[in-house]
Amino acid sequence: QAQLVESGGGLVQAGGSLSLSCVASRTIFGIDAMGWYRQTPGKQRELVALISGSGTIKYVDSVKDRFSISRDNAQKTVYLQMNSLKPEDTGVYYCHATYGFGRGLEAWGQGTQVTVSS
Repeated sequence: QAQLVESGGGLVQAGGSLSLSCVASRTIFGIDAMGWYRQTPGKQRELVALISGSGTIKYVDSVKDRFSISRDNAQKTVYLQMNSLKPEDTGVYYCHATYGFGRGLEAWGQGTQVTVSS
């Protein structure tokens, strides 16, 4: 079964930092884009940051200059460094990957809670 396993997250005060990581299982092959989404109660899941297979990076405007996404292709891992956190960054963060050498297969992580207190 294709799996993405997330770690990191937790509780932090506003202005603090957290780091998330996500490792793809051996059943996930030919990875293209990897990214992080977040979901808050009553809202749709939104893209936070995305890094393509070629290294192109995209951020949602609200996290630009505060968050940084990176990946280690050899380790099949994607990271999200979150700095200057704000209460509105609170939510469940999900890792996502498209894979399969262009076949458009997708996998989601189980989600990790990030809570930023004011």
